[in-house]
Amino acid sequence: MNIIETLAGEFNLRVQQVESTVALIDEGNTIPFIARYRKEATGGMDDVTLRDLDERLTYLRNLEERKEEVIRLIEEQGKLTGELRKKIKEAQVLQRVEDLYKPYKQKKATRASKAKERGLEPLALTFWAQEAENGCIEELAEPFVNEEKEVPDVKAAISGAMDIMAEMISDDPELVAEVREKTQNTGVLLTEAVDAEEKTVYEMYYEYGEAVKKIPNHRILAINRGEKEKKLKVKVSVPAEDMQQLLENAVITNEKSIFTELLKDTAADAYKRLMAPSIEREMRNMLTDRAEQEAVKVFAKNTEKLLMVPPVKGARIISIDPGYRTGCKVAVLNETGKLLAYTTVYPTQPKHDIAGTEATLKKLVDKYRINVIVIGNGTGSRETEEVVADFIKKNKLDISYTIVNEAGASVYSASKLATEEYPDLDVTTRGAMSLGRRLQDPLAELVKIPTKSIGVGQYQHDINQGLLESALDHVVEDCVNRVGVDLNTASPSLLSHVAGINMGIAKNIVAYREEQGAFTDRKELKKVAKLGEKTFKQCAGFMRISDGKNPLDATSVHPESYKAAEAMLSRLAIDKKEILRGGAADIEEKISQLYGEAEKPKKLDTRKKGLAALAELNKPKENPKKNLGKAIEKLSLELEVGSMTLKDIIEEMKKPGRDPREDAPTVVFRNDVRSFDDLKIGMEMMGTVRNVVDFGAFVDIGVKNDGLVHISEISNKYIKHPMDAVSVGDTVKVKIIKIDEEKQKIGLTMKL
Repeated sequence: MNIIETLAGEFNLRVQQVESTVALIDEGNTIPFIARYRKEATGGMDDVTLRDLDERLTYLRNLEERKEEVIRLIEEQGKLTGELRKKIKEAQVLQRVEDLYKPYKQKKATRASKAKERGLEPLALTFWAQEAENGCIEELAEPFVNEEKEVPDVKAAISGAMDIMAEMISDDPELVAEVREKTQNTGVLLTEAVDAEEKTVYEMYYEYGEAVKKIPNHRILAINRGEKEKKLKVKVSVPAEDMQQLLENAVITNEKSIFTELLKDTAADAYKRLMAPSIEREMRNMLTDRAEQEAVKVFAKNTEKLLMVPPVKGARIISIDPGYRTGCKVAVLNETGKLLAYTTVYPTQPKHDIAGTEATLKKLVDKYRINVIVIGNGTGSRETEEVVADFIKKNKLDISYTIVNEAGASVYSASKLATEEYPDLDVTTRGAMSLGRRLQDPLAELVKIPTKSIGVGQYQHDINQGLLESALDHVVEDCVNRVGVDLNTASPSLLSHVAGINMGIAKNIVAYREEQGAFTDRKELKKVAKLGEKTFKQCAGFMRISDGKNPLDATSVHPESYKAAEAMLSRLAIDKKEILRGGAADIEEKISQLYGEAEKPKKLDTRKKGLAALAELNKPKENPKKNLGKAIEKLSLELEVGSMTLKDIIEEMKKPGRDPREDAPTVVFRNDVRSFDDLKIGMEMMGTVRNVVDFGAFVDIGVKNDGLVHISEISNKYIKHPMDAVSVGDTVKVKIIKIDEEKQKIGLTMKL
């Protein structure tokens, strides 16, 4: 298999593109670096495609490695034929390689291996050949009776021979593939209750069945959880008769032989005892793998949206972490997230001290000029929200409030990292601070939390944790590098996700900053302990210095391109200081004027006279950017830099250090509150998407529980997955279509 050509075909890329990309990966370059600064080599592949290609590359290389190993192992046994070698070499998936290797794999003692030890293999091969059309099977078995070899009679000899043939059938790679495919196409996943009288959340699965090839991923995960909790019994059901018939058709080559019935019994035994349990395990694993892969994708997509929520600038915050018995922890933060004050209020039961709470809030609002109040969405959230909304209204304050998802805040506040950052604060105060900072800069704060604790996925604690953590690490890395980090303010947690930087180097950067003062030049990074030239190349472009010696240090332009960027600015007569003043907005027009093709002068159409000729001359001139592409190509040749790289540099010169989060939906602020009792069917309102799962989206509409917009209620058009239409953080208009007061559940529609 030519891996490069295979990848090119699968990803619809040119062979040269794949070769260059694989070379970059093999050199140890990070995906964010390749995606941002090696576009000429990759043809402009984004980080998602690059990660998919990298993952597929690893799989194909492992596949080729396994093929060579299997060939060697079979060859050492002296059993490798030319045809078998060819089949192994042509295998496209690992499963096929293992199927082909199975007959030669060293097994633990089996009924077949014990029968072979008793000398019954020749008898099995006689039965298998099916040459005798007359005579008696017992007579053929008689010579194999041997007390010393534990074959006491003819029946034992025949039984042993059948065990050998059953294993031959179950080891046949072609038959295994056929049975697997048929199980996948016709199998049904059946579930039943362990205790039908017990009330559980799995009641819909107490007597349930769905085709293996059609069952949706979220149901697979729910069933797996029910089985793990010993509430459900699960099996894959297939028509056993059809499977046995399939094996009989393959095994019986002479229906006139005296062995036909014996081979039918052997085929039935091979399927029931050896193949069915193995294939069922495979089907369950396949379904679980499929569901986990999809769940991880959903979780990663939701997490990306959450991390890329725009920061709220200029917010002076009172952050409240609600609670009951121990009260609500309050933290006051300035615009940069610095802790100004902290205290505890008791607006909820059992104390229910509303007057005291309002007095404390008023004092903090006046003293610290607060403009936003943040409330965590955990225990006591809605009761606290009612008090806050009433407080704002009663005092006629120009203050908004918002609810922040507090998932993972308690994990962070009790972590070693939080203890190191704020050793003098208690756990609850750290938690309240974290909630406020999530509003001011979600990305910088959420990277401190184990990503699976953020809680915007589906069954995240039930799925393969290694797979989940790897995917989420990639999401965080991509988000951090897409946004970039301020080298002089970023925490070790944030720095550790920059391309090429690990936590050790991140801490060294912060230590250098504390000892030597603020960085004034990106090149200073090379003085940081353990940050060598290779690491500098990977990380430098993602580090920002706002007030450094070189204005380019505040942009995403990589130091390796400074020479080209400065030469371009010089040719265009643009002062580099303009970058600090907000960018060179007219840079594209200047490039078009200097490097674009001159517009040909219009000729007067002599056939037109008077006003018609004048109108012709006064037609709007061509767009000055019309020839921009050709102008950039021309300039890139002159500067000896790739055109894709040059386009990125030009974009940065237009709007230096632009934050990509600006394009995301902004935070929804409120100054009112609703209770569950206020809701009525038919009410329309705005809400924020808090989570997206396979079967729908959960939307915060201002009451204790989020409402569910089922996938069928998201769009008037067909959508395969809710993510095709909505994302975490989106602001959406919804209408209530169902209210379940007993379960406190709300059904919503977006089909207005």
